[in-house]
Amino acid sequence: MTPFAIAGIQMQVDALQSNVEAMLHRTDILMARFPWTQMAVFSELAPYGPLHRFAKPFPNEAIERFQHKAHQHKLWLVPGSMFERKDDGRILNTSVVINPEGEIVARYSKMFPFRPYEVGISAGNEFCIFDVPEVGRFGLSICYDIWFPETTRHLTSQGVEVLLHPVLTGTTDREAEISIARATAAQFQCYVFDINGLGSGGMGRSLVVDPSAAVLHQSAGQDDMFPIEIDLDLVRRQREFGLRGLGQVLKSFRDREVDFPVYDRSSGADAYLQRLGPLEIQRQGSRAGLASADPRTMLSVTEAKADADWAGQGDEAMAPQPPLHSHASG
Repeated sequence: MTPFAIAGIQMQVDALQSNVEAMLHRTDILMARFPWTQMAVFSELAPYGPLHRFAKPFPNEAIERFQHKAHQHKLWLVPGSMFERKDDGRILNTSVVINPEGEIVARYSKMFPFRPYEVGISAGNEFCIFDVPEVGRFGLSICYDIWFPETTRHLTSQGVEVLLHPVLTGTTDREAEISIARATAAQFQCYVFDINGLGSGGMGRSLVVDPSAAVLHQSAGQDDMFPIEIDLDLVRRQREFGLRGLGQVLKSFRDREVDFPVYDRSSGADAYLQRLGPLEIQRQGSRAGLASADPRTMLSVTEAKADADWAGQGDEAMAPQPPLHSHASG
């Protein structure tokens, strides 16, 4: 058995005031109540809330205080994430991993900002993998990243056994996100720690899932701290022997007889995706996606323009045409 104790901390997050002091206080309480805890994970944007006007350069005073707290308790600490302001003006949603010596051993910027809603937030482009000595390999993703299985595929293909996943979800898709967390654990045979906040930080319902998709703990809608001792040998056994002795999905992917042209942007395999509308917030009464009933017969803008050019009509054929009936004129 390779045991390791990880605690999720689900707490109220204020949007207009710093939550750093409250996070430090909860870490003290956690270690007083459960001194056997070896790692603590907070929710996405827990330190300063969801407004990017509070973005700060890295490093900063808050991170230094988290480093001191990790060293004080000899604790691995992932203090959620916060908006990071870069020298070039870009804003990233960034998390750090702090070891028990108080050192930053890894950092990660969210690859998939929740567009079109997270306006003005740039995407990261580097994965986060780190080792806990004599325990195992860990990976970090943030909220919307988990909706894109390619992110977890990359991590687990490099040996990640535990996915740490801070989230800020206060919307009606939380149920879907919980389902995705469970599916991710089964697909990639890893533990998933999906830690949500409360108030301006989300609706709670944090959960911990084992490699067979069994929920080890799920919070409700109140403050919660839940240390869970995991067993990394369970991951290793299941990856070799299969989920309940059945599907050996990582090895099946390794031994695949097909490559996926959709990942080659020049292949044309994603032509249907190019026909979808712009990535934007819809307006009241929007009929987006309802104009064409049969996706097999839809022409992309590029294809339609190519047809027009071939016919010698050029851009004129692509100019908007007046509607057959105008509501304004009755």
